[in-house]
Amino acid sequence: MAGDGELKLLGVWTSPFVIRVRVVLNLKSLPYEYVEESLGSKSALLLGSNPVHQSVPVLLHGGRPVNESQVIVQYIDEVWAGAGPSVLPADPYERATARFWAAYVDDKVGSAWTGMLFSCKTEEERAEAVSRAVAALETLEGAFAECSKGKAFFGGDAIGFVDVVLGGYLGWFGAIDKIIGRRLIDPARTPLLARWEERFRAADAAKGVVPDDADKMLEFLPTVLAWIAGKAK
Repeated sequence: MAGDGELKLLGVWTSPFVIRVRVVLNLKSLPYEYVEESLGSKSALLLGSNPVHQSVPVLLHGGRPVNESQVIVQYIDEVWAGAGPSVLPADPYERATARFWAAYVDDKVGSAWTGMLFSCKTEEERAEAVSRAVAALETLEGAFAECSKGKAFFGGDAIGFVDVVLGGYLGWFGAIDKIIGRRLIDPARTPLLARWEERFRAADAAKGVVPDDADKMLEFLPTVLAWIAGKAK
């Protein structure tokens, strides 16, 4: 059967892309082995499983690798369609809309996240990245109103594709809030997303997976920056 075979996930606990995969595995109540990778010394299993990008996450299903987080999430949803809630909508138009907004999150929010934490060299550059993130989140506020149809999540009553893609960033958002002294998801500016964040963090599938200790995230930041600096040499 398609869903047969052990599941192993290679990841780094702070990665938004790993977090979204873990949330979906939890939503589907699928047992899996989680293997924490070291940024400074990647395992032979990781390098062999993802030779193109050499990055996490990698899902090993019966020993066969699936790479790239959005691809992995869709793979899980298709292979275990009968387990737990569907992450992608059944309706083709709604499914296309969810894929569009998920791509928007990684393009706009993801690029700003990279700038805010990892590539900015000056406070001016960070402020510009923060502005881009805020603008993207304001756009997503409107998208939430449209996609949720007044319900709890982008996916409606249950967590869906856009929810897990955006929700993966929440751990780092808490760290960024401490750096900039204000909330990226501001209840005054984006009240729908602020309430959505509370519901997403409280969901059983996200507990213990989405980091809630901003100080611990900030303690890990130098490790990521050292790894990035090493790649640039």
